[in-house]
Amino acid sequence: MQTGRQGPEVWLRGPVTAPGPGAPEFAHDRPAPRSFSWVGTHGGAGVSTLAAVYGGHDSGRSWPGAGAPRSVLLVARTHAAGLDAAAAAVETFRRGQAPPGLDLDAVVLVADAPGRLPRPLARRVKFLESVIDVYRVPWVTSWRLGEPGGPPRETETLARLTGAAR
Repeated sequence: MQTGRQGPEVWLRGPVTAPGPGAPEFAHDRPAPRSFSWVGTHGGAGVSTLAAVYGGHDSGRSWPGAGAPRSVLLVARTHAAGLDAAAAAVETFRRGQAPPGLDLDAVVLVADAPGRLPRPLARRVKFLESVIDVYRVPWVTSWRLGEPGGPPRETETLARLTGAAR
């Protein structure tokens, strides 16, 4: 049964006030990206390089201290020892044994060599991906040479998460 209306109804809300100080100028403006602390699960994970490329706090292999962002990105290499260390650190959070107030956001896996992962290591990565968000960072030769540059194209989702510009 038709009611005789043509098109959608329009609701009037009254006058729209100007945004207050510090408010976004446009409705589509996004809030500032979240700030993260990079925490290495083992030595040589790449924490300092990731903090230089993507921004955020370099916590080294320690939990973030006072004044550091409470959102944690765990970092590990994709070799067997690195994946074991990442799994152990995730388990630390799961059991509630991480320092209070920290929020585990994701695991960032940095390639330990160029090329594809051997099948046994790829299975370990799949397991990690089944319990937490995992971001993969490919082998970047320029990083090895001490030239961080910008985020690699393959890490667009990680760059968006951290607010790093491409």
